[in-house]
This record gives sequence, structure tokens and C-alpha cells, in this order.
Amino acid sequence: MVRFLLPLLLLTLSVHAQFNSMPDYPKGYFRNPLNVAIDLSGNFGELRPNHYHMGLDLKTLRRENLQVYAAAEGFISRVKIEPSGFGRAIYISHPNGLTTVYCHLNDFFPELENWVKQQQYEKESWALNIELSASLFPVKKGSFIAFSGNTGGSQAPHLHFEIRRTSDDVNLNPMLFGFELADNTRPSILRLAVYDRTKSIYEQSPRLIPVTSKGNGIYTTAPITVSVPKVSLAISAFDTHTGSSNQNGIFEAILLNNDSAVVGFRMDQISYDATRYLNAHIDYATKSRGGPFLQHLTELPGYLNSIYHRYSGDGVIDLSDGQPHNLAIVARDAYGNSSTVTTVLRYNGSRVQHNDPAGKKFYPLMVDVFESEDCEFIIGERTLYDSVTIGHQKKAQSPGAISAIHTIGSLSVPLQDSMIVRIKPLNPVPPADQDRVVMLRTGGSRKDVQKVSWQHDWAMARFRDFGSFALVTDHEPPVIQPVGFGPGSNLAAASRLAFTVSDNLGRTKVLRTELDGKWLRFSNDKGRTYIYKFDELCGPGAHTLKITAQDEAGNITEREINFVR
Repeated sequence: MVRFLLPLLLLTLSVHAQFNSMPDYPKGYFRNPLNVAIDLSGNFGELRPNHYHMGLDLKTLRRENLQVYAAAEGFISRVKIEPSGFGRAIYISHPNGLTTVYCHLNDFFPELENWVKQQQYEKESWALNIELSASLFPVKKGSFIAFSGNTGGSQAPHLHFEIRRTSDDVNLNPMLFGFELADNTRPSILRLAVYDRTKSIYEQSPRLIPVTSKGNGIYTTAPITVSVPKVSLAISAFDTHTGSSNQNGIFEAILLNNDSAVVGFRMDQISYDATRYLNAHIDYATKSRGGPFLQHLTELPGYLNSIYHRYSGDGVIDLSDGQPHNLAIVARDAYGNSSTVTTVLRYNGSRVQHNDPAGKKFYPLMVDVFESEDCEFIIGERTLYDSVTIGHQKKAQSPGAISAIHTIGSLSVPLQDSMIVRIKPLNPVPPADQDRVVMLRTGGSRKDVQKVSWQHDWAMARFRDFGSFALVTDHEPPVIQPVGFGPGSNLAAASRLAFTVSDNLGRTKVLRTELDGKWLRFSNDKGRTYIYKFDELCGPGAHTLKITAQDEAGNITEREINFVR
């Protein structure tokens, strides 16, 4: 083993030098956007549900309202406010062609906060995504721009920080810009997974291989004998930095076969257009069933906009010669710390036999359709990552449904682009009722509704997940519920107005909020409670609050509440 490891480690150094030599980003151009030492709770390219993590999550001492500073000279080029996602965010464009993004913020600096409020009232919208001219809010390196927070999709106080190329909006790994971070910790390798590549990734469960640590970043496994001539590997690994226990993602991994580099992946740049391709980079089926994150050392056929680099193949290992193959995977972080796992694979010569599941076979990069008397679904060319048999089952209608229930595919198979689902109701729907028909999708404990469009007697909608689908007529309007006040309340001692909106099928939106006939700004952070903090627009006296809400089917509720302040 020692005789094998020494040349392997020498080869590893050579591979690092060859693999897309590290981009020469400006070191020291950007400062830490906080005045506390960088401590990461998440790094770039980390594995998240349905997406790669596109920046750094900087800890804020477990609290909100730390001051946030411009990382370099430039101008505020965009402000974004949304209930989920980034929450409250600032974009700063810099003279070097890069843009920095600061997310999950609380209040902006006073001049910007006042300008944003003015824009919200002019546009009569709390949510904003607005571009700013270069002359409006120029900033210097270190200018105070906002307070950190926990807004949007954030689950705990922190600052999400990104660096993008301004020209094409591609996200770059901030760890490559020379930020001060103590990191002499090697990645930890937890396990390997072996896949039968004579059939689809989605029609098997991987063989999980435990690893043994030999110290100093060296891992091994027992020799592996397989019964198929072609296999691929995946790795489960994480990285930390010095003084931290957070298990973050690895920066890159490279597969070697008999001392020759085959393929590798690197988290150095990813666009938001490509971030959902994470579902092809990981073993989605294993993860969806409660298993670990496994990162493929091969490109699936439908994986476009790749993070992979090929040296001598696509990562599928041909073992048909029956000889032992010395394999190694080198995992590395952005600061050059690396770990290596070695194994020996051999094919035992067994004859491969497959029992194909029932259903129609669909393929990536092809358009195909399933048709029955009352259900159709269309798979686009960028919908699948690998070939898969998509089953269809029909059940009797459930209470409230106007069609049979159609179960399409498996929840363990991910989709990149949406598929089109068309369902024919059990009986013709009068034109007057068609506007209140939605398609309901259920999958596990989750449900989703989409407004349908009609093509003759068929209803159509798009979904990005498999599941069970049915048509439902919805005449039940959403419910508007005030929080902490009601008709006739005296709110002289209160600091705010708040309300929630609920619906029998879940999806709602507030069309308008008015105070005494004029639009009033209610925030809606995290999409839960709508909140207005009393200001000069609501002085002492009697007032009328009017709220208008709508559900996915188009049912509208208007509620007026009189109160005194």
C-alpha cells in the first residue's frame, strides 16, 4: 500500500496543477463586509435542497444588527426586497467588473432606507427589485450600508455574501479572493458509493462503501468486487476551517484510475441559471430517502452547464478486463488542504441481467409524451438528467376533485425544467367554472396548486416535480385574519398592525392594503405575517383598514376593519 500511495500523492500534486489552473482573482481588493473575524456557517458550492449555495454565509455572533460595510468602492446598483430568498438585499457594482451582494439585511443606511420607502409608495409595492444609477448612491470601501439581519429565507442571523461577474451575473467563489480565514484543516471523507452504469442512476440503490482513516488525510477501503463491468463512484465528504465545527462543502474532487486522472469537479463559479443542476450532481434519490449527500464523480447525460472537467473520460470506469483497478479520489478545499481515499475495484465476470420496471422509458435531451384517455404529460429535452421509466397510475377521484387522481413518476427522480401535465375532467366543466379550476399536486407531505389553462376539454399546468395530480374546483375565498386587533379596537398603545392570510389550498397573495383609501406599506418577511409599523401616515383618530387578498384560483376576499388610534 505504501508503494502505491507515494506515487499517488506525487500524481495528486500534478493533477492540482493541471486542473483548470486557479483563476487569478484580485487578492485584497475586497474587505470583510463585517467588523468581526470571518467565521463561516456556509461556503460556496455547498449542497442545499435543489440548489448550490451561491456565496458565503458569515456568522454575526448569533445576533442581528451588526453593521455591514461595502467590500470595495463602487455604487449601489440594485436593491431587492422579497418575502423569501434574499429578504432585503443590496448589490454594489465595482470598477473592476465585479458585483458584491449582501443579503438577509435589516434596515439599510438611513438615506437608502428613506429612498426605498419612497419607491415602495410610488410603486405601491413592498416587494422591490429595482436598478439604481451610478450617481445615486456611490460608496467607498468600508462605507456603512446596512444592518445584518435574518430576513427572507434565512433560518438564523447571518450575512449572505456573494461576488458576481457584472457582465454575465455568474457567481464566483469568494474564498478565491484572499479573505483572511485560518484554514489548515483537511476535508473529511465519510464514504464512497458505487453505481451500476449499465443502467440508469434512478433505477438502483448505490452500494455504500465505508472508509478507514489512516491519518494525515489518507483514507482507504477494503477491496471491492462488483458484478457489473461498468461503474461510477460518488463521494460523501465535508470540510471545516480552523476553529469551526460547521460541516461545509468541499471545493473540488478528482477521480484517478490506475494513476491517470479521469474527471473532476470544482466549485469555483456557478450561475443561478445552473444552480438547480445540483440535483444531477448529487444522488438525489438517496438523499430524498433520508440518506447522505453523495456527490457524483461523473456527469449524468442531462447535466448541462457543468462544474466538471474531463481528463480522460466521463467518470464511468470500464472494469470489463477483469483486472484490479487502483482508484483514488482527491478531495480539496479552497485553501489547498486535501484528503485522498484509495480503493481497488475488480469485476467478477458475472452476466448482467436487468428487470426493467413497468412504464414508458424517457431519456434526457429528448422531447417525449405519455398519453392516455384522460391524462398526458410531456417531458422536455432539459427535464431529465438520466434515462428513467416513468410510471402512471390512475385512482378514483378524491372528495372535492373533478378528475381522477393521476400519479406520475417517482418522488425520488428530480426534474430540471418543468413538465407539462394535461388532465381531462370526469365531466365537462361549464365555461363559467373553468376560471376556478386548479391542478393540485401532492407528494409526500407537500402539496402545490397551479392555475390551469384550457385546451378544449383538457386542463393544463406545469410542475417541476413528480407526484399525484388532480383537478379541483375552488370557490372558497382566502381568509384574512387580523392579529391582535379587530373591528372597533383602540390601538392608541399599539406599535403596529398585523394580519395573516390563509386558504384551503394554501397559495395566496395580497393584492392591496389601504388605510383610509390610500395604499399602505405592509412588510411580509418570510411570507407569513403582514406587518405595518405605525408612522406619520396613521395619526390619532378613527381609521379604516382595507385588505384585498386572492388565492390561486382567483377567489378574492376584501375585508374592512375600523379602528381608533
